[in-house]
Amino acid sequence: MKKLLLGATALTLCAGFSSAAYADFTLNILHINDFHSRFDPITGTDSNCDAETDAAGECFGGIARLKTIIDDTRAKYEGGNSILLSAGDNFQGSLYYTTYKSKVVSDFFNQMGFDVVATGNHEFDDGPEEFMRFIEAAEFPIIGGNFDVTRDPNLAGKIKGSIVVEIGGEKIGIIGATTEDTPEIASTADIEFHDVIQYVRGASEALDAAGVNKIILLSHIGYTVDLEVAAALPLVDVIVGGHSHSLLGSMEGAVGPYPTMVTNPDGIEVPVVQANQYGKYLGDIAITWDDNGVVTKAEGEPFLIDASVTANADFADQLQTLLGPIEELTSTVIGTATDKIEGAREVCRVEECSMGNLLADAILDRVADQGATIAFQNGGGIRASIDAGEITIGDVLTVLPFSNTLATVQISGADVIEALENGVSDIENGAGRFAQVAGLKYSYTLSEPAGSRVSDVLVKGEGDSWVPIDEEATYTIVTNNYVRGGGDGYGTFAEGDNPYDFGPPLEQVVAEYIAKLGGEYTPYTDGRITILE
Repeated sequence: MKKLLLGATALTLCAGFSSAAYADFTLNILHINDFHSRFDPITGTDSNCDAETDAAGECFGGIARLKTIIDDTRAKYEGGNSILLSAGDNFQGSLYYTTYKSKVVSDFFNQMGFDVVATGNHEFDDGPEEFMRFIEAAEFPIIGGNFDVTRDPNLAGKIKGSIVVEIGGEKIGIIGATTEDTPEIASTADIEFHDVIQYVRGASEALDAAGVNKIILLSHIGYTVDLEVAAALPLVDVIVGGHSHSLLGSMEGAVGPYPTMVTNPDGIEVPVVQANQYGKYLGDIAITWDDNGVVTKAEGEPFLIDASVTANADFADQLQTLLGPIEELTSTVIGTATDKIEGAREVCRVEECSMGNLLADAILDRVADQGATIAFQNGGGIRASIDAGEITIGDVLTVLPFSNTLATVQISGADVIEALENGVSDIENGAGRFAQVAGLKYSYTLSEPAGSRVSDVLVKGEGDSWVPIDEEATYTIVTNNYVRGGGDGYGTFAEGDNPYDFGPPLEQVVAEYIAKLGGEYTPYTDGRITILE
């Protein structure tokens, strides 16, 4: 077994002996994560890139450029060993997915030659039925092991927890894992999710017992959880992750090195990698194992897919054929932004952001005459920024791609505070539950334990005054149907009184709100969320 050999191997390497005595095996792992159906290029702020800006060389990513760089990189490794992986969340996030659902993902991914794809939480957004269509259309294995699909008629028997692939005469075990929070943030029906570490422990032990001594965890659990898994389990050699959209490397804005090395229980360093989001980077890591299946080297960096990469002409043509029904919708101008409306996840999942204010203000305005006084907009429902200039329906749909509707519910002031605590309970992992609000002010202290972070909760009083929330009073809350139903951990809303989930679509509400303001919108923040030391 590998774990019985680790100590001797570590001693040999530390003593300065070359690993050339062993039959070294190097695998070049190319990977993406959190693509979110961003088939067109994006700006530096992750919003839609128009043709003029793209022609000026100021945009990134896009499936046609991604195809080029994947083909070029694999050609560079021709004669060697390479594998192409996706760490999940390929659904949801653009009008391509809104219009064509999983078919557009499978059509392009089949042509790109993915070897293995992990299950992301967003693969369940349209229920197990749509995920089933993706699995059936895919010409590559889709894996995910820490959830039980046996009770679901759509997925039962159609997805494996791990897979063994043979490359260069070596067997590589690949284990899939998906965030345990998926039932709270997607439509999973009867599918049950289990503890990631316990599942991966068992799966890695089974692979090791079968003689597979090179094991990759292809995960969609988030960077910080990946680090915990690497530190806890002795048999996982490499973790290729997603879910937290983490940028790793030496560039500005990186949250950690690429790879991030974590010492496992046997004293061996485990490389953890992730490649940001939206097809903006292609991760490229070369892993070398010795004959005992111990990683001796991990080298690489993510490649920024900018305008220096020529778009694949065939893919560009295919996208053009899909644009008919999309362009008619996206081109409708609904107003003008005087400045960028900030919707970046790095902002809107941590602090007050101008996009959060726009959305919360819009939904509150829509139902204020029905007695609603407080609005909640989950940060995870905000998927892009909008740059200064014309605002189209397409822009709004990119920000709000989930087809959510307006929803209302009545809860107590104490439950409002509990909901706010939920919102700030997992900021460390960039969780989408963070609450952007209207008709409400609050403070939070990150250094306090989850559940005890919120303070100074105020609601609108007479005129322009703000007063402490009354924990005994009943408040009518407006949000979206996903959050109202308990999504993102908002169980207080699911248990509230007089729920109604069937209001107009959020994009319509926002478009009509901007029109009501005269068609010109000036983004702002006004101190409704305060971060305390």
